[in-house]
Amino acid sequence: MPIIKANNLVKTYKDPKDSNKYLKAVDGISLSINAGEIYGILGPNGAGKTTTLEMLEGLKDIDDGTAFINSINVSINPYQVKQVIGVQLQANEYFDNMSLSELLNLFSALYGSSNDPMELLNKVNLGDKANAKANELSGGQKQRFSIACALVNNPLVLFLDEPTTGLDPQAKRSLWDLVLDLNKMGMTIVLTTHNMEEAQVLCQRIAIMDYGKIIAEDTPQNLILQHAPDKQREVISGNMEDVFIALTGHGLRD
Repeated sequence: MPIIKANNLVKTYKDPKDSNKYLKAVDGISLSINAGEIYGILGPNGAGKTTTLEMLEGLKDIDDGTAFINSINVSINPYQVKQVIGVQLQANEYFDNMSLSELLNLFSALYGSSNDPMELLNKVNLGDKANAKANELSGGQKQRFSIACALVNNPLVLFLDEPTTGLDPQAKRSLWDLVLDLNKMGMTIVLTTHNMEEAQVLCQRIAIMDYGKIIAEDTPQNLILQHAPDKQREVISGNMEDVFIALTGHGLRD
């Protein structure tokens, strides 16, 4: 049963090189994401991944098309949508003089909800950091804390925008475990990533975007069978990185 439905989403910006021209950052994409699914959106830099998420989250206006989350029209009721979603952004800023517990109490109050900060911190394996300040955390701990903040309103859908960028392998795997645990509890998770292994491990389905369009969508295994069935370069068999390069023609560092 879809919890997210988007039809022909479009986001247009003025061309920075020519004010008389317009560029479509998102060019008529449609999505149907099931409740309880981990759904990944992959693409090169500038493909429109983050813009797509921001339209679904009600953070950017939808220029054309429609989006519904839990049957709520995002354009008409953006504040109602925010009651059922959690958003973890690529970068976050916090009040430096407040502890993690105090910050979670503040965010809960902003949502009009009452959460036990220790319960949220334990959920993301930060129970021992309750009295720490955000600027005292490691990169992986900051990412997990940002997810704790996104959970204060008990969301049905959690959006993660490149959640493991810059993390060391141990911190990355720890965050993967957290995502899988949240999903096992029934949460729908939509994430963008440049990490092909991450997409292959976490996602039940993946959409690959390029130049504002979805150019492929399926399970990781089906995408591999369709687009990278044979060994490429020095790997034993095709994987999601081979699918990405085969479809977009871009290396991961482009």
